[in-house]
Amino acid sequence: MRTKFDPEKHHRRSIRLKKYDYSQPGGYFITIVTYQRDCLFGEIIGSEMQLNDFGCIVDECWRAIPDHFPNVELGAYVVMPNHVHGIIVIHAGMAPNSAPSVGAQHAAPLQKPNVKPGSLGAIVRSFKSAVTHRIGREVNATGIWQRNYYEHVIRNHEDWDRIHRYIESNPSLWAEDEENPVGAQYIAPM
Repeated sequence: MRTKFDPEKHHRRSIRLKKYDYSQPGGYFITIVTYQRDCLFGEIIGSEMQLNDFGCIVDECWRAIPDHFPNVELGAYVVMPNHVHGIIVIHAGMAPNSAPSVGAQHAAPLQKPNVKPGSLGAIVRSFKSAVTHRIGREVNATGIWQRNYYEHVIRNHEDWDRIHRYIESNPSLWAEDEENPVGAQYIAPM
C-alpha cells in the first residue's frame, strides 16, 4: 500500500544556512557521497586510498574546478571509496564562469533558478555533472551521486586546521568512518 503524499511530513528541508550567500568569498568544507554509499572510486589499502578508473575521473574533475571557476581555489581534498571531502575557497574580484564549457573535463551544469552562478551550489553541481558525464561516456555507468551534499562554512583558522587534518587523515580512519558501509573491505596495514 502506497502512502499518500503529505507535504507536512514529506517535504525536503534545506541543510543550508538560511539567508547565507554561498557565492560570497570564503572557505567551504564539503562532502559529496555516492548513490547508496556504493564504493565506486577505489579502496583503502594500508591506510591509503587506491583510486580505480572512476576514482581517477573524480580526482581529475575535482582538480579541474578552478579551470572553470577562476575565482575558486582548492584546499585539501580526498577521494574516498564512496565519497569526496574537500575545501573550496571562493575569492572576490573575479567574475565566476557560470557555464563551464563541455569538454573532456566538464559537462555544462544544469541550471536551476535558485542556484546563483558561481556559488558553492553551482560549483558542486558542475563537478558532479562533469564526473557523471565522463563516467557515463567512458564506462557507460550511471547513478554516481546521492542527491545534495554536506557543507560547512569555515569560520576561522582553527576551523580550517581541524578540517584540513580531518581530510588528510580520512583514509587512515576508514574503518571507523560513518560513510563506510557495512561490509566495506578494509585492508589493515601490515
